[in-house]
Amino acid sequence: MVHLLRSDDPPAPSARVGFVVSKAVGNAVVRNRVKRRLRHLVAERIDRVGPGATMVVRALPPSALAEGPLLARELESAWARAERRAGVGR
Repeated sequence: MVHLLRSDDPPAPSARVGFVVSKAVGNAVVRNRVKRRLRHLVAERIDRVGPGATMVVRALPPSALAEGPLLARELESAWARAERRAGVGR
């Protein structure tokens, strides 16, 4: 799940991203692995939202078992929905 907020205020020099990975995803080792994988995937895409954007990526429990390509596809799908809701690219 991805939430994106675009601000009309003067933009910050870069976008900010936060990750929410609850205990429902797994133990600390699993949660940290999921965060590392998501951080890597987000780093490849962050330029698309531009400076001043604030994004929250929330990992759902199935993300603990998702293989790399599946996690990337799911993130891409959630990212695209968040961009449409925020009006990015219009």
